[in-house]
Amino acid sequence: MSEVKCTYFEQIGRANTEIALALARQRAMELGLDTVVVATTVGDTGARAVEVFRGMKVIVVSHSHGFKEPNTQEMTTQNRAKIEELGGTVLTSTHIFGSVGRAIRRKFNTYQTEEIIAQTLRMLGEGIKVVVEVSAMAADAGLVRTDKDILVVSGTGRGADTAVVMRAANTQDFFNMKIKEIICKPRLDPPPSQAEQRGEAAVPAQRPHHS
Repeated sequence: MSEVKCTYFEQIGRANTEIALALARQRAMELGLDTVVVATTVGDTGARAVEVFRGMKVIVVSHSHGFKEPNTQEMTTQNRAKIEELGGTVLTSTHIFGSVGRAIRRKFNTYQTEEIIAQTLRMLGEGIKVVVEVSAMAADAGLVRTDKDILVVSGTGRGADTAVVMRAANTQDFFNMKIKEIICKPRLDPPPSQAEQRGEAAVPAQRPHHS
């Protein structure tokens, strides 16, 4: 039996980036991991990650081209240049949870298997969904092995707030993927009710009457 610390953040997003990266690096050093996959949007998190994980193989996964608007890429040219200058690899490819299935949903207003899987993973947080997605994208691109543990870092919106140790798998072998440790993630407490926001006591639910 082994005990591994997991850090839970009280808020989501970029405010946790430095701590999340530091915790991830510490655990990578403890386990002797040499590969990290990092999700990024405009590239700020990716650029910071290649600094933090110097000496490791760093794969930075961007949004696919056209994700936000047709014919556009959200990662800035400056961040891409910095990532590559510091030895990182930038991967831009189709999202495994947002490909043809998303086109069907948009066209016919019906969900397909991959988006149902994505919504299920979001029960553990947006970051958990993303680590699964980007690790498979990296495996499909031949940038990570599927027989070695890797570190994967992602976030909710912008920045980093989630890090895991996992064994990646190719998309066609999706269910061979294994999340072995959760290093950190947001707690995902439910938002306060309107009454709680006003400082009022919650009204107890009425017991239903059976006829």
